[in-house]
Amino acid sequence: MRVGLDVGGTKTDAVAVDGSGEIVGRVRRPTGWGPDAVVQGIIETTFALADEAGFSISDIASVGVGIPGMVDSASGRVLHAVNLGVESLDIAERARPVIDAPFAVENDVKAAALGAASLRPGDASMAYLNLGTGVAAGVITDGRIWRGMHGSAGEVGHISVDPHGRVCGCGQRGCVETLCGGGALARAWGRPGELPVLDIFDAAEAGDPVAAGLRADLARGAAAAVRILVLSVDVETVVIGGGLTALGARLEADIVQTLRADAENSAFMRSLRLDERIELLPTGSPVAALGAALLVAAPVECTIPVKETAAHG
Repeated sequence: MRVGLDVGGTKTDAVAVDGSGEIVGRVRRPTGWGPDAVVQGIIETTFALADEAGFSISDIASVGVGIPGMVDSASGRVLHAVNLGVESLDIAERARPVIDAPFAVENDVKAAALGAASLRPGDASMAYLNLGTGVAAGVITDGRIWRGMHGSAGEVGHISVDPHGRVCGCGQRGCVETLCGGGALARAWGRPGELPVLDIFDAAEAGDPVAAGLRADLARGAAAAVRILVLSVDVETVVIGGGLTALGARLEADIVQTLRADAENSAFMRSLRLDERIELLPTGSPVAALGAALLVAAPVECTIPVKETAAHG
């Protein structure tokens, strides 16, 4: 049995995957604050999952953890997971005395990319674009997570597309995330509400000009992220997930319309058929937990290959 956990800022989503690759159990529990609470939450959620799915801890072949922050996948250490109160944490070292199984740790979006790829036929390249509070992507090529030289591959949210745009949390102006990140949109909207982006869409449809502008920004930012991913990595498909997919068909229609409008005057862009290369995941799909469960068996492309030197022939 392989266990995968998606440790988020408020909840931890966990799945158990059997030898045939089927999800046989799923639980969700609140995520604690700080390194001790995060580790304890991983342990308790794993035990709860075993109870729910009817297996024992000794049946666990591996545990994978997807978690926000900078992750050294080789050592299993997570750094700067600020929304969890974690500065530095070696999850495997802390949890293995209780759960005696191999551990793998990966950035949550990259784990979600692996999970999304596992649901698709074949090994065609794809990118997973996460539209949530922030914006980031994971890239899968030949069944591998592409991490880049320093693990920052896929950080499309911090590519500036408007030098005169809103200030991003990273310090730049006009980043993709300032246009289509849920947090940035909520701040720009500035009105109370439990689901600000949903309120923006509803208000835009009721004729509110500010809401209409923010809704257009969301589509413009998401379309820019899709273009960046296809033009830089040439992925066949961009799968869109994250909290904003709760907007469903309205979000997809806006992105498709924007991609088509942006390509109208460019034969080159039209030839890429970007509007046909996006897919929205169903709301609540456990792709991050599923991808985490697959981490131990999955190959990971960590760096750019180094050229051979004359000394090595």
